[in-house]
Amino acid sequence: MRETCNVAGNYYDKYHARNPVARYLMDRFLNEFDELTTVTNARTAYEVGCGEGHLSLRLLHRGLQVRGCDLDPPIARMAAETVSAIGSPAEFSARSVYDLTPDEASAELVVCCEVLEHLPDPESAIRVLTTLARPWLLVSVPREPIWRVLNVARGKYLAAAGNTPGHLQHWSTNSFIALLRRHVSIVEVRKPLPWTMALCRIDRPIDHPTHRRAPL
Repeated sequence: MRETCNVAGNYYDKYHARNPVARYLMDRFLNEFDELTTVTNARTAYEVGCGEGHLSLRLLHRGLQVRGCDLDPPIARMAAETVSAIGSPAEFSARSVYDLTPDEASAELVVCCEVLEHLPDPESAIRVLTTLARPWLLVSVPREPIWRVLNVARGKYLAAAGNTPGHLQHWSTNSFIALLRRHVSIVEVRKPLPWTMALCRIDRPIDHPTHRRAPL
């Protein structure tokens, strides 16, 4: 199997952090997420790696039709329970990103936040995402080495030099953008500490392996 269970979410619930610094950082992440997803004017969304459904819930509150998936079946069920609690129908399934097809998972906006760093083959995953996005793709990953430095500063994962359990990939903003540019047109990049977030557009047919570079 190219994908292993996403374990990082089991270590720290960043969406309900009580620490004021962590809460401040998370609020900045969510503000950037809201701004970039609003730019798309999308009416439908599919979240890959939905976790407990926190980001999907934000989109639902704005009136989008949302579906999603997570690799872990209990987590996908939690996402379904999260959205059903507000009386909104939404479909969440247990699926690997590598197995998703446009017939089941295409949407005007595809969201894949805090997922790619867990994957042994992120480039293959990005290729799949480009087949789903019609035409918008929003992705985010931890910004390295800042992510690990902050972990060390708070005394976490010291034996692993601050690497969060389950993080297999480590990108600076520049290296992550270089990876994305091989597959998508980048519309805008935001850097809420300690993440890199990119709004991308899939212009079919994709110019591959080289294509127009959008200004950052």
